[in-house]
Amino acid sequence: MENGNLTDQEVLLLRRKLDLLLRTGKLLMESAADTNRIERNMKRVAAFMGIPEEKLHIDIRWTMMMVNVSDERHSFSKFQKCEKHTINMTTLSQISKLSWHAIEQDYSLDRYEEELEKISHQSRNYTPYIVALGAGFACGGFCKLFGCDWIAFLFASICAFIGFRVRARCIESGINVYMSIAVAAFVSTCLAYASSYSGLSNTPYHPLLACALFIVPGVPLINFVDDMIDNHLLVGITRAANTVMIVGAMTFGITFALRLLVMNDVAIDHKFSELSMVPHDPYYIYAIAAAIAAVGFSMIFNIQRRLLWVVAIGGVIAVCTRNFVNFELGYGPVIGSFMGSFVVSLLAVKAVHWFHVPNHVLSIPSVIPMIPGVLMYRSILAFINLHGVIGEVTNAFSNGINSALIILCISLGVAVPNIFARRYIAKDRHRHLQEELEKRRIRGKFIEW
Repeated sequence: MENGNLTDQEVLLLRRKLDLLLRTGKLLMESAADTNRIERNMKRVAAFMGIPEEKLHIDIRWTMMMVNVSDERHSFSKFQKCEKHTINMTTLSQISKLSWHAIEQDYSLDRYEEELEKISHQSRNYTPYIVALGAGFACGGFCKLFGCDWIAFLFASICAFIGFRVRARCIESGINVYMSIAVAAFVSTCLAYASSYSGLSNTPYHPLLACALFIVPGVPLINFVDDMIDNHLLVGITRAANTVMIVGAMTFGITFALRLLVMNDVAIDHKFSELSMVPHDPYYIYAIAAAIAAVGFSMIFNIQRRLLWVVAIGGVIAVCTRNFVNFELGYGPVIGSFMGSFVVSLLAVKAVHWFHVPNHVLSIPSVIPMIPGVLMYRSILAFINLHGVIGEVTNAFSNGINSALIILCISLGVAVPNIFARRYIAKDRHRHLQEELEKRRIRGKFIEW
């Protein structure tokens, strides 16, 4: 900087830094990171680049990110659009590690950009058909948790596998993502209904409960709760709207299929209304089903293979805790679901130091098996089959509200321990960051803008 003015070379260097910073934030947003994590990682990367935090201003939106660097004489701003939103837990872990390695190992900007490009273009851990297989077995695990036999487990898995591939093909063909969800839910439900006529299962209607649950937006919902608690209201509201759209598309596909195929089939309505919510299998059966469901969703979320067994144990702990609090202690499914997710998230706070991954990588797939599919379907069927009888609307709303409360409590159970733990260890992280930056200054590798 000469006489307080930036040279052309310094301006180009600063623009490159802002571009790399925004590309980092974009990768995190498009991989389903919560807003607090995005902000934390971007500030750490900015510190590596020598941009003082007091001169840095970050604005994070669902579809757009902005970074501004300014002092008394200069102000530079840059925007980055976020176009696609998937779930990639491996990317979250790798960027977190990259931000620390860049500081500790004195990366150059070229080295940082090279590593960032590797992360952005890295192939997923599982092939599309392996992911679809995982999604299928995840829904089969759900079906078993709802009380089906193993034949119905197989039917639910097959229906979900086909539905998952249908959704993938629709998206590849350029069809709107919400329409793709509706089509996938419709196809899965139709196949599950067709399987009920096979006569091979003693619980023929159970696959209808679970065949489309691979669509359940667990990560967006938990991130919504996280963002709202952290006061990132605008992004949180956008995530909530996206969650509502996903659930709405899923519900439309299921409802259309049921209205088209089931019509006034009172047998199915009667079956679901009287389906027992009390576990009638040994606990180890539910543990196996929970582990299968958790591992299946881990594949959808692209979690590292080395962590699959960890998530499976988390799923077992979540479901067994839920069942114990719900049925043994008698506190009901809402409190039981909250305690199951709370215990898993609390354990994950400690486990992240053992496996060196973000909390959500371990906790979210573990709690997904607690989704209240039975109550959701009871509510949908009750609204479909309204005939003006007294109590029908009350029953439909009761099931709908209970399922919504359970899902909300699952999200809160995951979010609350993580948020308090994050605040507790924030000072230690900040101190460690300052120590590493000071070491860089001593080594002569730190150039401040």
